[in-house]
This record gives sequence, structure tokens and C-alpha cells, in this order.
Amino acid sequence: MTARNGDGFSEAGLRRLREVLARHVESKRIPGLVALVGRGGHTHVEAMGTMHRDGGPPMRRDTVFRMASASKPVTMAAAMVLLDECRLRLDDPVDPWLPELADRRVLKRPDGPLDDTVPARRPITVRDLLTSTFGLGTDFELMDAPIRKALFERTDYSIVSGPAPEPDEWMRRLGELPLSYQPGERWQYDLSNEVVGVLVSRVAGVPLETFLRERVLGPLGMRDTGFHVPEEKIDRLPTLYGPDPRTGEFLVWDEAVGGRSSRPPAFQGAGGGLISTVDDYHAYFRMLLAGGTLGGERILSRTAVELMTTNRLTPVQLAARTSMFRDMAHLAAGQAQHGGWGFGMAVRTQRVDYAPLGQFGWDGGTGTTAYADPENGLVGILLTQVGMSTPDSARLIHDFWTTLYQAID
Repeated sequence: MTARNGDGFSEAGLRRLREVLARHVESKRIPGLVALVGRGGHTHVEAMGTMHRDGGPPMRRDTVFRMASASKPVTMAAAMVLLDECRLRLDDPVDPWLPELADRRVLKRPDGPLDDTVPARRPITVRDLLTSTFGLGTDFELMDAPIRKALFERTDYSIVSGPAPEPDEWMRRLGELPLSYQPGERWQYDLSNEVVGVLVSRVAGVPLETFLRERVLGPLGMRDTGFHVPEEKIDRLPTLYGPDPRTGEFLVWDEAVGGRSSRPPAFQGAGGGLISTVDDYHAYFRMLLAGGTLGGERILSRTAVELMTTNRLTPVQLAARTSMFRDMAHLAAGQAQHGGWGFGMAVRTQRVDYAPLGQFGWDGGTGTTAYADPENGLVGILLTQVGMSTPDSARLIHDFWTTLYQAID
């Protein structure tokens, strides 16, 4: 698609963006990618490379990708619907819906033994879960702590660990553990989003995907977004690779046919389980940029969108988040540099690279990135099938954003 004058991208800028993306594919470190940039009335898509590392079908605009943690901004909308309808309240304890998290014990030291605890000073609230501050999660400063090992054994469902059990059993296992920190004390990554998915399902009385489809995905026309790829679409799903960190050799993390994404999961992971396309994600982020509406359909209130897409962390919580990511920024596409965190997504609160303040969105460990920029009315989405076990996909993502901002007319 060719840009026209007044559409917001320069011809030279889009040509340079194409050249930068092509360079990564030609390096043989990224088998294929699909990128979408949208601004005003213009949408520009690039599909490059192939579905498999050794060739095969070409990438297409409708290729479906495993979104990994880029799922978080989308699944969070289900919780925001419940807040809009007063079926959830930010500062209510979650105990009535998540009794497994009632009467918590908290470690005396985050890196201490699991039986050395004190009572929680207060219950876990809805706000604690939505801001990732409920007391448990991935913490890069506690990777060798007993609580990290226990969490991994009980709740992890990554490619390495295998599928998770159904939600009630998953919550039972989580409820056996103490918290690392007092509720509301510290931002920790990922786990809270999974708990939010269970919370939504229990409050709504239906599976998370059912509620998400009825209230968000369906109204937005996101027909290719869900927690697995049905058989009739499986030819649109590429192989997922995780390069060997030492040799760069492509290791298969997940095949398409017969792989984990080809069947409905017992646990619908709100933190990283979605499958989607660039056009579906474009519709979602356009809705956020428009204050909760798209095509005359209101999905969320304007105030709900503002809550999601502006910083919700205190200075102390922000400092902990920055510290946690600092030592692995070379693999995280600049995740240490966003500053703020809203509900389910990063929010730029400091200017350290080409993106302006206010940009919001998130990245995924399978080589995905999706952000919107209110200042420029811009949406950018880049999807690959190369996990961030090496810096290759993170560098591609960095170069995509750097070049995209130069293409703004």
C-alpha cells in the first residue's frame, strides 16, 4: 500500500522502514515478520520472509502469531468492562471471588525461607492485581530465591514447563504460597495478569475467552484473536522458534500442527496466551486512542481507557520496576526505559528514545510489540516468530520503532 500526501507518513520514511525490516530478515536471524503502522486514515503493512526458518509459505498480512505478553493490554479490557459496570471496584478485597488469596502470609525477607512469614497487613485488592502489585510475580532480583522456585514449580506454564491445569487447580496451587511482599508494596511482573484472568471469569460467570469475545473482541471485529488457533486457520500459524542463546541455532519452541496453540488450553492465560494478527491488534489500539469507541461502538468508558493507559504506580513502585529491568534491558527492547505502568501495559513517563511521553502498549517474549501514541495518533505493531532467547528479535523491535518515528510526516 502506498502512502499519499497528507496521510501522515512520508514516502521516504516508509521506504526506509521497509529497508530496515528487510535487513533483519535477510540476516537469516528473523525468518519472517508482519508489521503494521497506522496514523489518521492511513494503514501501511509489510509482510516479509517465510513461516519457517528453512522457507515454506510466505508471511502474509493475515498470519496469526502467538502474542505472549503483548496479550496483557488486550485481556485487561475484560476487567475494565467489569469496573465500568461496577461489578468490580478498585479498592475492594478480592477475597469473595478469589478465596485462595484470603488471609495471606508474607515472607519476612523476599529471599528468605517459605516458612518464615508474618501476616499480611491488609487484604489483596482489585487495584493490587490490576497494577501488578499484589505481592507475587516475576522479580529479576529474586531469581535464586525459594519463592521463585516454588512459583515456577506450581504456576508456570511456559514452553519449558508444559500446559497449566484448569483455573481452580492453578489458583489452589498459588494459594499455598506466601507473598514475597506486602500487598501494594512492590511492582512484580506477569503473575498478576494471570490472576486477573481468573478473577474476570469468576465475576462474569463464564470462561475468560467467552466474556472477552462477547464484550471486546466481537464488537471490535477481532475475529482472529483467541486462546488457540482452530483447525481451519492452522495454516496461518508459523512455527515458533527460540534461538539457542550460545549458538544462535533455531530451536523449535512450538509447532503449528499439533502444537500447544492448536488446541483450546485448560488455562486461558490472560498474561500471555492470545493468538492474533496485526489487523486485530490495530482495531484494539485504535479503540484505545479513540477513548473507548470504534466505528460507533463503545467498548470502554473514556475514563477506563485513561486509567489503563496512564501511570498507576507510586514513585517507590516505579523505582523497583526500573531496577528490576535494568540488568536485562539488552534482551527487553528497552522495557527498562518506559518509566510508568498502567493497567496491563507500559506507559512512557520519560523521554529516553524516539517515542514521546504518553505512548502505551507492551512487548511479548515471542518477538511481538504493539503500542499506540496519542501525541501522534499513531499505532505500531510488529509480529515475528522468534522468541527473545537472544537479542535478535529485540533489536528488530528497537529498529522498527526508531525508524517508524522517522517516517512520521
